[in-house]
Amino acid sequence: MGVVGGLLPSPLHFLALAQVGLGRWRRAVFILCGPPLLVDGALLLVTFFFYDFILQRIAHDPQGIAHNVSYAGGAVTILFGIYSLIQSRRKKREELARSVELTYGGVSVAMLAEVAAPGTWVYWLTIAGPILAEGRARGYGHVVPFFAAGLFCYYGAALASVWVMAWGTGLHREFKSRLFMIANVLLVLWGIFYILRAYFAH
Repeated sequence: MGVVGGLLPSPLHFLALAQVGLGRWRRAVFILCGPPLLVDGALLLVTFFFYDFILQRIAHDPQGIAHNVSYAGGAVTILFGIYSLIQSRRKKREELARSVELTYGGVSVAMLAEVAAPGTWVYWLTIAGPILAEGRARGYGHVVPFFAAGLFCYYGAALASVWVMAWGTGLHREFKSRLFMIANVLLVLWGIFYILRAYFAH
């Protein structure tokens, strides 16, 4: 499950890829790993302490939650992608790499993208929640390997996929020089996909 989640394209992948295009690998790794850790950590605590309440109230329709947050996530993702593309026309590559606004904006969008991802809610409400409940009954040592392996495989696969995309574009000079633009165009398209998926799934 972790490998599949890490390999599936997401706004986090495209945001990280845009940073790779600016030569900022450390920032790319932070965007790819930091927001999911914070969001999943928060959802872990919420699920751990309030899963019974959540189960009674909303766990019967996790897709409904995903549907509602997808609109906001899609809209912000589109706006940030467009903003980045506009800035790339106004600033040189070195100025973009030093841009504090793009850095904070990218991290904020990455955080929202993780929250808005339907898979995040489905995972915690239908898979991780019952496993935590099992751990409460049978001992948490029984379920730790599941979460540890999931984290290791997810982040390993996500980092590997971004590296492969960056390596592939690096084989062609024209692609490499336009990697920042390509990543942000993909970000806009993914935001549109979020909104369309939420609309047609309603």
